[in-house]
Amino acid sequence: MIVLGIETSCDETGIALYDTDNGLLAHALFSQIDLHVDYGGVVPELASRDHIRKTLPLITKVLASAELEKTDIDAIAYTAGPGLIGALLVGATIAEGLSYALDIPVLGVHHMEGHLLAPMLEDNPPDFPFLGLLVSGGHTQLVAVEGIGEYQILGESLDDAAGEAFDKAAKMLGLDYPGGPRVAALAEKALANFNGTPYRFPRPMTDRPGLDFSFSGLKTFTLNTTQKLSQQGKLIEKDRAQIALAFEEAVVDTLRIKCKRAIQHTGYKRLVIAGGVSANKRLRHALDEMCSRLNAEVFYARQEFCTDNGAMIAYAGAQRLAVGQRDGMNIQIRPRWPMDTLPPIKSGVVTV
Repeated sequence: MIVLGIETSCDETGIALYDTDNGLLAHALFSQIDLHVDYGGVVPELASRDHIRKTLPLITKVLASAELEKTDIDAIAYTAGPGLIGALLVGATIAEGLSYALDIPVLGVHHMEGHLLAPMLEDNPPDFPFLGLLVSGGHTQLVAVEGIGEYQILGESLDDAAGEAFDKAAKMLGLDYPGGPRVAALAEKALANFNGTPYRFPRPMTDRPGLDFSFSGLKTFTLNTTQKLSQQGKLIEKDRAQIALAFEEAVVDTLRIKCKRAIQHTGYKRLVIAGGVSANKRLRHALDEMCSRLNAEVFYARQEFCTDNGAMIAYAGAQRLAVGQRDGMNIQIRPRWPMDTLPPIKSGVVTV
């Protein structure tokens, strides 16, 4: 079964073709970073309009890359949520229209389930059960995963997600959107040029039991530090780099501590890291070291599949379409959609 995946939940248009017999056939991605950078973040109306311009041409491009025609597609999966309502509507409308025209099944896919299953596209995918850490601009969650659709949320952010905190810290430091890569790059300068950092920022909610997260206090601490130095006329390049490093270390250490607790709580020996923040090199290094000490394995998607992409949607959709799940012709998008409400797949996983 060849599944067309369409991802339009936020600021990236992702298209892919996944074959349940032969794996990922082709994929393409268009990022809107240049469109939103002047605004310091995603402008929903601009994002929706750009998805309208880019989705169909990208579908044509991916089909050509796979040397296929539209009539070779057996089913369509699209991101139905969570995400920006206008952006979601673009992908949903195109998917439903193609489904009707080609007379093939269509299914709305949960965006974060796509991220969670993205490492399944790698040569060494994790077996179930595993512990999942979802870290993105909109979500920070620890999830016990028994199988596809069998999710128990163990902990989540009570305010800002980790990716959102990176974006806000970047603004405080005068960095462009997107914040995560900019903060990480500036932090590297502190190590390379300024002997690290003298600052130690708080590790929120690590001094108490539990697996929930909170990054708003860390954001405020960063703001107070930058404002104090700025008022003293001391917020020079060295200080900015050292603050970036201190902030990154605090986020990474917080995530590491919570993951260690979750592994000890569940007894699972496999940890999956997914979402845009999973591309952070310092986070990967910290979790690699932690899992090595705990005799556990850690799994990531490749760098290009850490951020939003069509491949993860095509794959996640293929798993559900293969067992008969599908939608009708009524478009149903869900800007907010708890992942633990998804139905389980009882008959196993389709792999190649």
